[in-house]
Amino acid sequence: MRCPFCNHPDTGVKDSRTTEDNATIRRRRFCIECGSRFTTFERVQLRDLMVLKKSGVRVPFDRDKLARSIESALHKRTIDPERTERVISSIVRQLETSGETEIPTTHIGEMAMEALHNLDAVAYVRFASIYKEFSDVKDFVAFIKNNSL
Repeated sequence: MRCPFCNHPDTGVKDSRTTEDNATIRRRRFCIECGSRFTTFERVQLRDLMVLKKSGVRVPFDRDKLARSIESALHKRTIDPERTERVISSIVRQLETSGETEIPTTHIGEMAMEALHNLDAVAYVRFASIYKEFSDVKDFVAFIKNNSL
């Protein structure tokens, strides 16, 4: 595994353990070159998924992009990182076991919205503001009223 800090091609594993849902292995790693520490997660990928964008373009599903958008919505919220990881893994597992190989972006967005609604109301509204392209404060107010927040 390449070090994300100094780009050295070799790192060591300090500790490995499964996450609470036993679907992912969490590894604490250290760089042999610069001594930095970081965490990686290893998980099973059942199938290659394609995402069908609104424009009609098909791109490979990127779990990291989903994770970044959810983590961005949760920025500065007091949610346990392992809980966030479970939510992301759950969405990915649902997509992989759906039987579909092409997933519309709207479906992924709705799944993320539902997961965030159950996780944190502020993150839910943050995500919705981007996903639903809010243009002004009135959009926020209408969304919050319509979703009983």
